[in-house]
Formats: sequence, structure tokens, C-alpha cells
Amino acid sequence: MATDHRPRRAETRLQLVVRSTEIDINGHVNNAKYIEYLEWGREDWYERFGLDHASLLALGAVTVTVNLNVNFRRECRQGESLVVVTRPLRLGRTSFAMTQEIVTETGEPVIDATVTTVTIDPKTRRPRPVPEPLAAALVGDEAEGRSGGVG
Repeated sequence: MATDHRPRRAETRLQLVVRSTEIDINGHVNNAKYIEYLEWGREDWYERFGLDHASLLALGAVTVTVNLNVNFRRECRQGESLVVVTRPLRLGRTSFAMTQEIVTETGEPVIDATVTTVTIDPKTRRPRPVPEPLAAALVGDEAEGRSGGVG
């Protein structure tokens, strides 16, 4: 079944080009670099919804990744144009999950991932409820809403 790559309300797309410094001894993107690409995609998502680090701190929250499940589908090489697609998946009381894909410019799957994140109080370092502005951004047309399963 083909993946639908049309933009959705709560979805962001970050374009990037593979650089020579991201290539490992095997001549392709190192697996750890893909994890960094995914992080760039999530940071872009936060920023586009007005939820950068300073904004979250002002709300008394920061986010920490607690689980990362990644499926590697194909290798990438220097000079390839890629798109990191990030969208909400689930929203719990203190945590949420996002689904991410990295695709080629033609839509060919490179990676698919599910990332679970917990919101914590930056002073106590303990879980806290997801701040309302973040929850509102997560509950877009394609998100499942406040469902069980996470946090």
C-alpha cells in the first residue's frame, strides 16, 4: 500500500540535502545521522507551531524522548534530497507520540519511525501534564486525540 504524502494540518515537512560529513565508511548516511535528521524534523515541528524551547520553558515544560522505534528502508548517499515528515500520532496525559518518515524527493521511503516523548517540569525533572498549547497543536485533523496508550 502506498503512503499518502500529502500535507495534513498538523504535519510538517523539512527538506534537507545529504552532506559529505554525514557519510560513513560504507559510503552511505550513517544510521546515527538519520536519528539526528528525525530530531531536526521534530524541532522544526515545534517551531512551526510556536513551541520552541523558550516557549515551552515559559509554559513550565520541556520535552524528553523516551522511546524511538526506527525502521530503515533504504540507504541514502551524498547529494540526495530528503524530506523529513513529522506528524502527531497519540496524545496522553504527560506524553505524546509522533510518527516520522524520511522520504526521497520522489516520495520513496527511507525511514519510518515512532517517537514517544514525555513532558517534564524543568525544575523537578518529573513528568507533568502536556501544556495546553502543545496539546492543541498535537490534536490536529490526523491526530487521534487524548487516547490511552501513552502517558
